[in-house]
Amino acid sequence: MENINRAIYQKVKDSLLPNKAVLIFGARRVGKTVLMQQIINSFSGKTMLLNGEDYDSQMLLQEQSIANYRRLLENIDLLAIDEAQNIPNIGAKLKLIVDEVPGVRVIASGSSSFDLKNVVGEPLVGRSSMFLLTPFAQSELRKNETLLQTRQNLEMRLLYGAYPDVVKMDNDAQRANYLREIVNAYLLKDILMIDGLKNSQKMRDLLRLIAFQMGEEVAYDELGKQLGISKNTVEKYLDLLSKVFVVYRLGGFARNLRKEISKAGKWYFYDNGIRNAIINNFSPLSLRQDGGALWENYIIGERVKQNHNNLLGKDFYFWRTYDQQEIDLIEVESQNMLAFEIKKGEKSPQCPKAFADNYQSAVYEVINKNNYLNFV
Repeated sequence: MENINRAIYQKVKDSLLPNKAVLIFGARRVGKTVLMQQIINSFSGKTMLLNGEDYDSQMLLQEQSIANYRRLLENIDLLAIDEAQNIPNIGAKLKLIVDEVPGVRVIASGSSSFDLKNVVGEPLVGRSSMFLLTPFAQSELRKNETLLQTRQNLEMRLLYGAYPDVVKMDNDAQRANYLREIVNAYLLKDILMIDGLKNSQKMRDLLRLIAFQMGEEVAYDELGKQLGISKNTVEKYLDLLSKVFVVYRLGGFARNLRKEISKAGKWYFYDNGIRNAIINNFSPLSLRQDGGALWENYIIGERVKQNHNNLLGKDFYFWRTYDQQEIDLIEVESQNMLAFEIKKGEKSPQCPKAFADNYQSAVYEVINKNNYLNFV
């Protein structure tokens, strides 16, 4: 498959302004380095590319002084830093560069919002634009596929996800091995490095539990009991997993009804392939019990990707009452509310009466395999 244009490419380019920083976040291997190289190649001025994992690059930025940075960036129009989270005190350094080196533009990438966003966010308030790069969205892939190919590839996306390298591989054995490698070599390593966690096995066990409960309401104290750790540690670990872009949480939506559940949370994976690698199950859909959960994770994930790619600013929830009326996905943007029930088969249930009565302006729709392409 030829190179696939990323949806945020033009938005990132348009944000490269003198004395401003553009920050690109995303999990490892989602294509941040490729995107950055494309930006550099299309940039008409003089560029400098540094890698935060490289000792020499770290040394160039080590002396945190205006004189050093002006000398380093003399005649440079664009400074690009890949894996910037590895550079000590990167937030203050970038602030000094964009404030004190006239005309320079900065673009930096990081595989963890915990490191990069926290240390860069505050110093660069008003001086930066932030973007999340996810695995491929179907809206990015459709330009390189016919409608027939998209339908033929659906099971592959549900089982192996849409990491760039996975999409370009020719066979399923390669895809499965690659995803296991990401989970084992990068994913947990990133988390352990971030927080100095000692107990990697507990983190791995928690990930497996979340993977098996994907799309179900999660009780932190129950997870803690199963793992032999405290409820607070469970919440901390899940927070870290969300900050390296493995999982994200949907909270319960509630405004009006006493019966509405608002405190519970459901956890989903940014990528189906990563989830299946965690439980080490790449069996065909016809042999699986979790096909509905994979379908729900995929559909909601595509909407989350759309939100990031198009900077829509939507908030996402699920909705349920204590008497078990429920809706899989609620999207809220300003005053607009969309409600989606996600079905693997062709069923088309009516909107729950309690929701229809209390949110009369909301638009309700059932998403299934017949109409999902309009949705994603």
